[in-house]
Amino acid sequence: MRISIVGTGYVGLVSGVCFAEMGHDVSCVDVDEEKISRLKSGEITIYEPGLKVLFDRNWREKRLHFTTDLAASVSTSDVVFLALPTPPGEDGSADLSYVLGVADQLGSLLRGYTVVVDKSTVPVGTAEKVEARIAASGLRSGIDFDVVSNPEFLREGAAVADFMKPDRVVIGASTERAADVMTALYEPFVRQGNPILVMGRRSAEMTKYAANAMLATKITFMNEVANLCSLADADVDEVRRGIGSDNRIGNAFLYPGLGFGGSCFPKDVRAMRKTAHEFSYEFRILDSVLAVNGNQHARLVNRVVERFGVDLTGIHVGVWGLAFKAHTDDVRESPAHRVIEDLLDAGASVSAFDPEAEVTSRTVLGDRITYAADLYEAAAGADALFVCTEWPQFRRPDWSLLESLLKNKIVFDGRNLFDPREMAAAGYEYFSVGRACVPVEDGCEGISAPELAAAA
Repeated sequence: MRISIVGTGYVGLVSGVCFAEMGHDVSCVDVDEEKISRLKSGEITIYEPGLKVLFDRNWREKRLHFTTDLAASVSTSDVVFLALPTPPGEDGSADLSYVLGVADQLGSLLRGYTVVVDKSTVPVGTAEKVEARIAASGLRSGIDFDVVSNPEFLREGAAVADFMKPDRVVIGASTERAADVMTALYEPFVRQGNPILVMGRRSAEMTKYAANAMLATKITFMNEVANLCSLADADVDEVRRGIGSDNRIGNAFLYPGLGFGGSCFPKDVRAMRKTAHEFSYEFRILDSVLAVNGNQHARLVNRVVERFGVDLTGIHVGVWGLAFKAHTDDVRESPAHRVIEDLLDAGASVSAFDPEAEVTSRTVLGDRITYAADLYEAAAGADALFVCTEWPQFRRPDWSLLESLLKNKIVFDGRNLFDPREMAAAGYEYFSVGRACVPVEDGCEGISAPELAAAA
């Protein structure tokens, strides 16, 4: 098929590259001339594991094209995907101006039957709005089209694998003809038997929000359990294994930490809550999810304050991780950034390292922190080390080298990467989320490093 992808951000570029990999002719459109110029020259504009290999192959074999000319791309396409940003407004609602702005241009550009696909995460009822805007935008007599909702379920850091082998494909269609086109498009991706779920457009739109809200709720619940474990002298890792072995619950998204971030969960939970308000429904669990998540990072920052005092002036903190999660350079609503902002507000200085997110972090944090070349440089001269992102290279550091670099052997682990017993045996003061430092009767609160080592 001939496919247009309008928008070359995270979802648009991954979708375009993966459709091209299946043999389709794909034209990616964007108004950003500088970005299109880079893509046309073979330069990838986002970091995502595995994407570069597919990009290079399909760009080289001329199945993948990039342009700023919406008319030229759309007029020759069978399917047009709208992969445009829907940023949150102050009230939590999704801003549809980009999506509807393109819809206002499409009617006059269509030359034959075309399926227009909402790939962006959009509120319930958006497909109907897009349909109405296209019909009112100079649609030629006799030209037919359908608008479909096809939400994405891509995990940053695993997006290529998720697209190429999806757990499920959700298609919200109002006609059998549109459903057939979309089913044919996605069948090569589900040859192992995973379902293509065809449903109403409003149901598809709600499915995306409900899925992300459910996962965000699961993360938040586990963080609440971890917070209670800290008070009750229980170990959240043991609790997690205990409940995760129940197949009704499962192990996924049961890892406590600094809270969720990124471009999806915070925005989508707020948008679903806003949708509920529009229907005069009080979705109270989502209020709690947002409130707990907004404060989760501060629980470990407060341990820094307890250890060093309210005024952190003169305290230098090394930070490992800036991205909201590993395997991405995305720092949108990153818990790491929230931690750093709190440390800076308290007077501390910060040196941070992230394998991929330095450039994106500079656009937010600027020169208020020092950006280290590697994890050891970030730790050099630090009064304490703070782990904010679960990058694999942070899991097995050279502790002997770190001991020679750190001023104090103090680690605040916001991702529970390390074993409390091993840290205690090595003489580190170690603070994590929902776990006792060592298995002693009085817990670890206020115990010094030598005492911890002895207890281990």
